[in-house]
Amino acid sequence: MNKIKHYLQLMRLHQWVKNFFIFLPLFFSFKMDHISLLIADLWAFVGFCLIASSIYIINDWNDIATDLLHSEKRNRPLASGAINKKEALLMILSLVAVSLSVYIFVLGNYIALALLVSYFILNIFYSLRLKHIPVIDISIVAIGFVIRIFIGGVVTDTPLSRWIVVMTFLLAIFLALGKRRDDVVIYEETGDKVRKNVDGYNIPFLNVAIVVVAAVMMVAYIMYTISQEVTERNGDNLYLTSFFVFVGLFRYLQIIFVEDRSGNPTLIFLKDNFIRIIIILWIISFFVITKFFR
Repeated sequence: MNKIKHYLQLMRLHQWVKNFFIFLPLFFSFKMDHISLLIADLWAFVGFCLIASSIYIINDWNDIATDLLHSEKRNRPLASGAINKKEALLMILSLVAVSLSVYIFVLGNYIALALLVSYFILNIFYSLRLKHIPVIDISIVAIGFVIRIFIGGVVTDTPLSRWIVVMTFLLAIFLALGKRRDDVVIYEETGDKVRKNVDGYNIPFLNVAIVVVAAVMMVAYIMYTISQEVTERNGDNLYLTSFFVFVGLFRYLQIIFVEDRSGNPTLIFLKDNFIRIIIILWIISFFVITKFFR
């Protein structure tokens, strides 16, 4: 039973929440009630989660030596020895094989498959080298999120708004910057280097970058809600949802600058009640305005 627990821990199931970005094209095109498209997105989501888990294992394998020096990461399955390298390799191959099979035999969409393989290759290079290069590292993280929404658009044959692409990229950069800031705070307080490229960042730079990206992201969202393609389809009132985006964004900025705990964005979105309530209210307001106040 403990072995299964370690395997699941190695797959980082809680990180799968990131892959819900695959559903964004369907959500913003108001096609979530199209069952066939939703099923296609679900298969794309499952396949992407498996390939993402294989990358996490590769990353942990590559970081065994440094993880052993870290007070928390030394408890990861590979670093602690709970899962050996042979078992990890078998798991990587199995996850990749199943993921590719889903995209080839279930979805039968070779453009989505090409995007999936591109994501995998990009993240292999990220794990081996690119994650150690400041600025390049967060850019690759953001590109990964953009690939997610492109996959969601391709498998459901949903055209992507340029604003959705821009907002996705900016949001990913924003979250990555917050995470890097947390790394720098830990380094300054304890001397522990959470990642090798921590020397390429400092608090003043990250503070400015976070604020700039947050401001541009907010403007991009407002521009999306008042863009011609949106107003023609959904009316002139969608801009009112900006209130919840503002509040959610300020809450996250509070977590970054006041509480100094932006190191794990996934857990923040899963556990911070304030942000969860704001997201729910945003979704409700989005549908209410588009359905009843067009």
